[in-house]
Amino acid sequence: MACLLASSCSSETTMFSLTKPSKHRSWICCLFLAIYLTSLPVSAKQGSLKEVTDGNWEEILTGEWMIEFYAPWCPACQQLQPVWKEFADWGEDMGVNIAKVDVTEQPGLSGRFIITSLPTIYHCKDGVFRKYQGARTKDDFLSFIDGQKWKAVEPISSWFGPSSFLMNSMSALFKLSMFIRRCHNYMTEKLGIPVWGSYVIFGLATLFSGLALGLLLVFIADFVFPSRRFSSPDYYQKKQSIEQARLIQRQEDEHEADGEEDDDEEEEEEDQDDVWRRRRGSPEGRPEPKGQVFPDEALRKRVVANREEEEEDT
Repeated sequence: MACLLASSCSSETTMFSLTKPSKHRSWICCLFLAIYLTSLPVSAKQGSLKEVTDGNWEEILTGEWMIEFYAPWCPACQQLQPVWKEFADWGEDMGVNIAKVDVTEQPGLSGRFIITSLPTIYHCKDGVFRKYQGARTKDDFLSFIDGQKWKAVEPISSWFGPSSFLMNSMSALFKLSMFIRRCHNYMTEKLGIPVWGSYVIFGLATLFSGLALGLLLVFIADFVFPSRRFSSPDYYQKKQSIEQARLIQRQEDEHEADGEEDDDEEEEEEDQDDVWRRRRGSPEGRPEPKGQVFPDEALRKRVVANREEEEEDT
């Protein structure tokens, strides 16, 4: 009997010694598992806030999105960031993509959405954009999505949509302005060019680029829409006939001018002949008195009489 009791006690002690380390191991495993499970949602929430850039902005045209446009230097944007991050943690549960856009790094998107104030929030559902005008708290954002309050907001016109031609042009203009600003900073800070020198360089570049663009547009317009008078087949014949008519008219004018000069010369000769006649017909070569007119027969007789007197004197 004593042997049986001793054997049972020894077996219990051996079983307790075997189960004690296994319980410690199970507690350690449960602890690591709990730490791992609690760390999974945190890592997912950290990546729930997406970044929209000029390269991937077309992704927002599909699905439902809430997009914040901000600038790091904006105080109102800095106050909104913690609330926006908390709201982003609920995005996956509600089936909404929460994103943000830094307008200082993405000037093209700033022009594409015409951002005039910061922060600016847009709601997008399958390419239809609406501007959020409500309060900026997490509960208001959640009720705006969960209660579908965005349906009561008037959507942006397709003319001013981010994928329209007008907004594409605005995006390119904003990118160009940012490029010019960076060039200005590079010339003034890196190359040491004075500010007025940078302005002169940009002014000359603008002038020559405008002239080149104007000439290009003129050439394109002449090629696409040529003038009707130049394109007609009879244009050059008409032009040649007009030139010939002008030449003939010029020759006629010159001929008339020459005829008038000849008439003037003939009149002058006739006047001289009259004066000579009068001097020859008066005695001693004096001019005839005014108002006294001699007919041709009387003049002839006087000339013959003068000749006879001269012959008698000789």
